[in-house]
Amino acid sequence: MIITLTGLPAVIELTPRRFADSRGHFSETYNADTLAQHGITTQFVQDNQSYSRDIGTVRGLHFQAPPSAQAKLVRVLQGVIWDVAVDIRKGSPTYGQWVGCELSAEKGNQLFIPEGFLHGFVTRTADCMVAYKCSAAYAPATEGSVRFDDPDLAIDWGIDVQDAVLSDKDAAAPSFAGLTSPFTYRDAT
Repeated sequence: MIITLTGLPAVIELTPRRFADSRGHFSETYNADTLAQHGITTQFVQDNQSYSRDIGTVRGLHFQAPPSAQAKLVRVLQGVIWDVAVDIRKGSPTYGQWVGCELSAEKGNQLFIPEGFLHGFVTRTADCMVAYKCSAAYAPATEGSVRFDDPDLAIDWGIDVQDAVLSDKDAAAPSFAGLTSPFTYRDAT
């Protein structure tokens, strides 16, 4: 497993080793012991999968508040996405900062996003399938969102935001300035 730290220390890119032969390749995409060796001890309880038909489809920015807060381990089964995490932990030295990572089926890389972060992605190819593990089950009463194109966050999605394909719910998401975060930063030092 190749571990790559991102600009937000808690958000980690993981690239499982691939074993190739004449048939194709094999990867171990999830192993709790291997992740624990790299400091990720999150217990995942739910797997989700999404399919997006069009290039420029945006899903996010989403979170679930405690007690149903979710960490996620995101990977792409088909296509390419730009995956984004935004720190919304009050008191964090990186509060309001974002990091993006291109995830692709070809590369097989994954992004670990801990609790306390907004999460979203945009499809860079048509017919994208994304799978992600969650540390808590979906709980609609605790979900929250922020506009993907919020000017205070200034996320570079790599698309003209006017062309983004959004759900009605994501199109109506509130601003970052109006967010009262339910998360608090806890320094491990």
